[in-house]
Amino acid sequence: MIRSQRWKGAAFTVPFQVGFVFLYLLPIGYAAYESLFQEKQSGLGLGGATREFSGLDNYQLGLTDSAFMGSILRVVLFACVQIPFMLLVSLVLALFLDALTSKAANRFRIVLLVPYMIPGVVAAIVWINLYSPEVGPLTPIGDLFGFDWNFFAPSMVWPSIGNLLTWHGIGYNMVIIYSALQGVPRELFEAARLDGASESRIALSIKIPFVRGALVLTGLLSIIQMLQIFNEPALFRNITPETVDDSFTPIMIIYNQAFNAGNYPYAAALSVLLALILGIASLLFYRLTSKEVD
Repeated sequence: MIRSQRWKGAAFTVPFQVGFVFLYLLPIGYAAYESLFQEKQSGLGLGGATREFSGLDNYQLGLTDSAFMGSILRVVLFACVQIPFMLLVSLVLALFLDALTSKAANRFRIVLLVPYMIPGVVAAIVWINLYSPEVGPLTPIGDLFGFDWNFFAPSMVWPSIGNLLTWHGIGYNMVIIYSALQGVPRELFEAARLDGASESRIALSIKIPFVRGALVLTGLLSIIQMLQIFNEPALFRNITPETVDDSFTPIMIIYNQAFNAGNYPYAAALSVLLALILGIASLLFYRLTSKEVD
């Protein structure tokens, strides 16, 4: 009887297992297989290309590709600034909602979630138009206060993209942190208030330690998303190609190798390398933060 119930319960996971195999495992396996080959031109290239087994040569080439490794370093440095700032804003907003009544918190939560409900490409297009000196309102507003800013200048591209990503992501992260705050026993707050603790002391000493697990989760998700950033830089490239080139981020390089250069084996190898780097970065982040969470 118990075994029958277990099989029935496991049957509910079949759609997920099938989707996981066909949408994740098989593409990853196919990419790993493709990465072991190279397409080489015969003679002067007039005889066409030949497909040859090359082993790990594509991976060696990817690890010594200055453009690819430079794009990873560029995104990592950007993530070290943008992710902590976004999580800090999300934490402050979650603490603000937790201090309100549940009715007021629900209203503000819906408002803060609106940016996340907008598709990323649409959000990028909206902000690009806001940044535009021709049609956007931000440049004239800056002129009124004496700010001569150009959101597409080389020194402003990353802050412009970071502002867009923060605006789009704070709602989602805020909901996760706010949900964790709802699990904190309310009796702890009352006891702290009776002992004379201020609201700021309660937030720092009780609330924030209780949501460290949620902060680790949102941090992991942000790291994975950041190293795969593509839509925003690709749309910015249409506006300022002299600043955002086709090697601006790792995914842009992989896209260019696969669909512009037609070098699918090398693009597959770079994809596998990026997946490994993502896994290592996520593992290191979890190892460094899980001790504090425990």
